[in-house]
Amino acid sequence: MRSYYYLWFSIIAFFLYSCGQDKKEKLAITLIEETKEKLAADKRVAIFDIQFINDSLLGETNLPEAHEALIRSFKANDIEFSDGIDLLPEEKLGAQTMALVTNSVANLRSEAKHSAELSTQALLGTPLNVLKKMGSWYLVQTPDRYISWVDASAIQLLDQDKMNEWTGKPKLMVTEMTSYVYEDINFATLVSDLTAGNVLELLNESDGDYHVRLPDGRSGFVSKTDALPYEIWKNTRNTNEENLVKTAKNMMGVPYLWGGTSTKGVDCSGFTKTIFFLNGMIIPRDASQQIREGEEVDRDKNWDKLEIGDLLFFGVPATDSTSERVVHVGMWIGNRSFIHSRGRVRISSLDPKDENYDEYEYNRYLRSKRIIDSSSENILAVEKILQ
Repeated sequence: MRSYYYLWFSIIAFFLYSCGQDKKEKLAITLIEETKEKLAADKRVAIFDIQFINDSLLGETNLPEAHEALIRSFKANDIEFSDGIDLLPEEKLGAQTMALVTNSVANLRSEAKHSAELSTQALLGTPLNVLKKMGSWYLVQTPDRYISWVDASAIQLLDQDKMNEWTGKPKLMVTEMTSYVYEDINFATLVSDLTAGNVLELLNESDGDYHVRLPDGRSGFVSKTDALPYEIWKNTRNTNEENLVKTAKNMMGVPYLWGGTSTKGVDCSGFTKTIFFLNGMIIPRDASQQIREGEEVDRDKNWDKLEIGDLLFFGVPATDSTSERVVHVGMWIGNRSFIHSRGRVRISSLDPKDENYDEYEYNRYLRSKRIIDSSSENILAVEKILQ
């Protein structure tokens, strides 16, 4: 009889323990999801891969504030746990947690392999935060906070002292859509191709050329017709109507490239991002991010409300059962026209009487936003990352 009672006691105790443990795990999962939703909802710009297993918090994040918030919430709810979360950058990187892009255009991918989807691009001289390493690939974060993988051959790893040293040096900004670095002033032997927005160290200058050095130590000469000393470039940048339209039209015909953000190829949001970057302003990478910025100026196709430089967004409206899908963006250039990348960079009209009338985009128009002079932590002046 005593054995019988002991057996039942054990079963009941186990059942109560299991129920309590199940309740604890459900609460833990809820707290993790709430923290992620509040502080790390966009996986394009935040890593928050956390699980609760055997009373331990496991995983990784690049957001110390999100990690701290999660720990506080666990303690506030009296959940016993051990903290096994890895904070990025990972320790094995040592002090080299920064990098500079060394190719005219570096392709950043969704996974650590060349066959993976092109997520975005970064231009020569762009500073990156390095988060982790896998084989010959590095997980990096760009100045617009986008997180992707880049092959080691496209970057130069640096520690903070070396990065400070680079940012303190005189620099050159490439202004032509396409240019080159040559070994000597005869412009015979090629060192590297260049695209608009590339940044190099400026060593010296003569009547017809600039002597420059790339972040990986290569050096050579660039024609003076193709670039400007950074200080001059910075002081002449302005997101006024003339500059934005000129920059945009200089890219007419550039082919569409999913993930492209350079004059070699652009997707729709990569195009608008590039227009603003070449005029001194860093805006978010994707259309679904860009639409969150600035001031709404129209959603009723009242084109008279729009000003040159406003961004027009297109997609699928929300319904009672589905969320809005933002899938395309272009820039207003006046006269009921906008410029955008679809197939190639082109000008389309929203006037049915115009020869460039774009009925397809007209029918999926969502709304327009004005981001010029917007005060947002997601919009930066280029000088913030180069000085």
